Amino acid sequence: MLRNANGHIGSLTEDTYAVILAGGRGSRLFELTKWRAKPAVYFGGKFRIIDFPLSNCLNSGIHRVGIATQYKSHSLIRHINRGWGRFKVDLSEFVEILPASQRHSEDWYVGTADAIYQNLDIIRSERPKYVLILSGDHVYRMDYGLLIAEHVANNADMTVCCLEVPTEEAAGSFGVMTVNTDNRVIAFDEKPALPSEIPGKAGLCLASMGNYLFNTEFLFEQLKKDCANEGSSRDFGHDIIPSVIHDHNVFAFSFKDPNSANQPYWRDVGTLDSFWEANMELVEPKPQFDLYDKSWPMWTYQEQLPPAKFIFDNAQRRGTALDSTVSGGCIISGSTIRKSLLYSNVHTHSYSLIEQSVLMPGSDVGEHCKLLRVIVDSKCHIPAGLTIGYDREQDIANGFRVSEKGITLVTRDMLKALAKDGLK
Repeated sequence: MLRNANGHIGSLTEDTYAVILAGGRGSRLFELTKWRAKPAVYFGGKFRIIDFPLSNCLNSGIHRVGIATQYKSHSLIRHINRGWGRFKVDLSEFVEILPASQRHSEDWYVGTADAIYQNLDIIRSERPKYVLILSGDHVYRMDYGLLIAEHVANNADMTVCCLEVPTEEAAGSFGVMTVNTDNRVIAFDEKPALPSEIPGKAGLCLASMGNYLFNTEFLFEQLKKDCANEGSSRDFGHDIIPSVIHDHNVFAFSFKDPNSANQPYWRDVGTLDSFWEANMELVEPKPQFDLYDKSWPMWTYQEQLPPAKFIFDNAQRRGTALDSTVSGGCIISGSTIRKSLLYSNVHTHSYSLIEQSVLMPGSDVGEHCKLLRVIVDSKCHIPAGLTIGYDREQDIANGFRVSEKGITLVTRDMLKALAKDGLK
């Protein structure tokens, strides 16, 4: 979505403090999140998932951002410190870490609402008019200025960002808003079996994106009430939204492309299959999510590396990459890459074939290997001659994880166990 240059929107974003909830465990990604939080997982050849909401904030003109961390946050914090220090603190611009630190209780962050409640004093010290609460584990582009402008125009207390999703897709998977013809929320159901339809749009419902905008004082009031409720799970979806929709102005904001009114790209990459599929979408000739769009750049920490190198050009071994993305520092040495993403510092050796695979930073593929529909975690060394992704039962016997749709995950711990037991 393109930047909106409206001066009124610019003043609204300046009055906004954003909190990105980045403490998620991401258990459905299994070993990919064994040593890192889900927002720190690599995505798209050179980014981490956290870069997408952060880039949206920067491009929208929101320059005061707090990141609430909790689960195995070291690599996430290191990435933020290295890549997001471009803000000018003396101009009240910053990206800062809000770790779970038991500021108001003896508990760590109990739920999404509690993560905000425990940082009320920090948010209050910035004196924003609006607080934007964002999920830290989705991939999309969004101009938050448009959201804030609609929130103000509606005289809303709270606005929930929503996607228009087919009802059969949302059933059992999304929190669903029931709205009237003015998009005012009149009911909320968490993962209903029969989602309510949007008025005038049969077959579609409004599914929550997990992004919320509040008037600051209203947010503080509701969090204090929720804290006093001993039966609360301290969650926005389960507790805050149901408690405010009947007595306050709560609206749904439909996430649409302002130029075409189409549904923009948005992906929850929370499973191995969805993670692999979203990466594969990026290597299409004309991907729906265009990382090369200069009007809305995606920012990240970028290590200074030499350009990718392709070596050997003879009939026996030729370094080639087709329908693929190859990042800096990679060496494609006499191997063939097809429809794959190679992150930085990947080295693939002679006579190997890699197809429809995701190779994370620092991974190394030995000679005469064959990989098909494989996710290789960072700094893995695939031993020479190993075939992965062609035989599900063999992959499982080798200790690799195979998803429901046949995507094989390989990590360093798996390879160490395989080497100890001997190749099978």
